[in-house]
Amino acid sequence: MLLGPGPVALGLLLLLLRTAAARAGQAEELHRAPGEHRAEYDREALLGGQEDVDEYVKLDHEEQQKRLRSIIKKIDSDADGFLTESELSQWIQMSFKHYAMQEAKQQFVEYDKNNDGNVTWDEYNIQMYDRVIDFDENTALDDAEEESFRLLHLKDKKRFEKANQDAGPGLDLGEFIAFEHPEEVDYMMEFVIQEALEEHDKDGDGFVSLEEFLGDYRQDPTASEDPEWILVEKDRFVNDYDKDNDGRLDPQELLSWVVPNNQGIAQEEALHLIDEMDLNGDKKLSEEEILENQDLFLTSEATDYGRQLHDDYFYHDEL
Repeated sequence: MLLGPGPVALGLLLLLLRTAAARAGQAEELHRAPGEHRAEYDREALLGGQEDVDEYVKLDHEEQQKRLRSIIKKIDSDADGFLTESELSQWIQMSFKHYAMQEAKQQFVEYDKNNDGNVTWDEYNIQMYDRVIDFDENTALDDAEEESFRLLHLKDKKRFEKANQDAGPGLDLGEFIAFEHPEEVDYMMEFVIQEALEEHDKDGDGFVSLEEFLGDYRQDPTASEDPEWILVEKDRFVNDYDKDNDGRLDPQELLSWVVPNNQGIAQEEALHLIDEMDLNGDKKLSEEEILENQDLFLTSEATDYGRQLHDDYFYHDEL
C-alpha cells in the first residue's frame, strides 16, 4: 500500500508522533550540558531491560568474580596489572561500538523480510510503518505535522540511498550499518555533514552561526539575562566547537557537534571510576581495588552495567 499526500489515516498520525518524539530526543542530545549524568537512560539503553538484570542476579559470586577478572585482564592492554584512564576509555569506546553494531545486526534480520541478505526500502518501510510510504519530493503538505513527517521520511530515504554503495536493490549488512550509524562509516561522513548543514545552516552560507546553533531560541525581552541552558550552550559553542574562534562552525567543527562524542563520554567515565575506586592514589586501578569496589564497577559503563558478564565476547578467554 502506498501512502502519499492527502488525508492521513490515524495510524500514520500515530507513527508521525512516535517518529517526531524520537527525533526530538535526538535533537535534545545535541543540546545537553557536558558532564550531565544520565544514569537512568544508560541503564535502560545499555543493560537492555529487566531480563538482563535478572540474569545477572542468577550468577553466583564465584562466577561473577571469574568473569570480572577476565574482563579486567582484557582491559589491561599492556598487561602490567593496572588499568589506566586510557585503557578504561578505550575499552568503554569499544564496548559502545560493539553493542551499536550488534543492535544493527539484529535489526537487519528483522528488516530483511524475505531473508535474501538485503534490506530494500520497501522492507524498511514495512518494518517501521507496517506499510510502504511514498511522498512526492516536490509537493509540500498543508498540515504542519504531516509536512514534518514527510520531510523526515524523505531524509531517511536520502540516507538510505547514500548508504547503498553498489546501487543494488537493497542494503547488505555493511550498508545497513552505514544507514543506521552513518557516523561510524567513513564514506557517510560527507553526507552527515551535508545533512547537518541543511538542517541548521538557515542562511545557506556553508557555516552554522551561534544564532543558528541555538535554533529557535529568542531572548525574552522582559528578562534581564539569558536562561542557564542558553549560557551553557553559548559556552559550548565558543569553547568546545568553534576551534578557530571565528564565531561560526565550519563543516568539520559542525561534525564534532552533531556526531555523538563517545570518546568524551568514555574519558569522563574512566576518570570517574579512578576517582572513586583508586584507594592508594596512584591514578590507576589494580584488580584488588576493582574487586573491593565490585558493585561500583558493575554499575558503570566499563562493564555496560554488568551486561558484559553475560556476553562471552567480553569475558571469554579467546577474545
